[in-house]
Amino acid sequence: MQYRQLGRSGLKISTLTLGTMTMGGKGAFEKVGNVGLAEAKRQIDLCLDAGVNLIDTADIYSTGGSEEIIGEALGGVRKSGVMLATKLRFPMGKGPNDAGLSRHHIIEACNASLRRLRTDHIDLYQVHEWDGITPLDETIEALNTLISHGKVRYIGCSNYSAWHIMKALGISDATHRQRFVSQQIHYTLEAREAENELLPLAHDQGLGVLVWSPLAGGLLSGKHRRDRKTPEGTRQLAGWSEPPINNEARLWDIIDVLVKIADARGVSGAQIALAWLLGRPTITSVIIGARNEAQLADNLKAASLELTGEERAALDRVSLSPLQYPYWHQAKTAKDRLGAADLLLLGPHL
Repeated sequence: MQYRQLGRSGLKISTLTLGTMTMGGKGAFEKVGNVGLAEAKRQIDLCLDAGVNLIDTADIYSTGGSEEIIGEALGGVRKSGVMLATKLRFPMGKGPNDAGLSRHHIIEACNASLRRLRTDHIDLYQVHEWDGITPLDETIEALNTLISHGKVRYIGCSNYSAWHIMKALGISDATHRQRFVSQQIHYTLEAREAENELLPLAHDQGLGVLVWSPLAGGLLSGKHRRDRKTPEGTRQLAGWSEPPINNEARLWDIIDVLVKIADARGVSGAQIALAWLLGRPTITSVIIGARNEAQLADNLKAASLELTGEERAALDRVSLSPLQYPYWHQAKTAKDRLGAADLLLLGPHL
């Protein structure tokens, strides 16, 4: 297992992070998985033995059920080197202040997560989604209050637009408060939109990048094939709608190349998809979750899998998306004065 620095912080995290959305199985999250306490303990031990040092969850996962299972699995005692990341923003009750990123909800949500996780601090506390009605300075101030009280050590964001992040970083810098050290984003071979602005932003501003749903909800696991019936027990068969697939023909073209490389290597398609992500610029860690121990064990093997230049080029070609405006214009007319962050997106098109 390798360890990478999380943004501008001094913290180092493993290149694979244990995701826990499958733990709990309550409500809509039953479609994702129904991992109970015994299986959760085995998954955590398997990851720790492999060198994983970060467990990621969220209060909304099974409405607190995932955090409760993690807290019980760890027994209220942090195992050596284990760090916990969780998130807040989505409704945790029916009250008007039971959601969002107000000072009120942030403080309440953090205290509730600490109780469920049976811990006195959260290593990485992430705002899970944008809140357009709460002033950003209120959100940033509340998160910094948690840091000053020792309840949170680092803060991050998830599912923010680039301008959302830049506005937040600007407020933090102007008021001398702690900045987001990371963003958690959706980014896969099939969904490369993050390359437009989020990854160049990460490079420019020194943000760590954690990737959620790196196998596109299992679509890039190698189990799904063109003109074959959807496998039993998958999220798609259960009706889970994330991520959306906008070009099914392109998806199958990507899977064809993915499976060809995997078969030639004698490994799973999942390992190839994860290895591709781990080799992309600015990526700090890829979050892996599983319905069972066998899936998790397979995913963990991606940490030591190195793609050849030829394999990576084949995957890049089949998954490359056309440039949107203003990027196609920049590639055509500004290529003589592009910086390193610009070239993350534009380089392959020049």
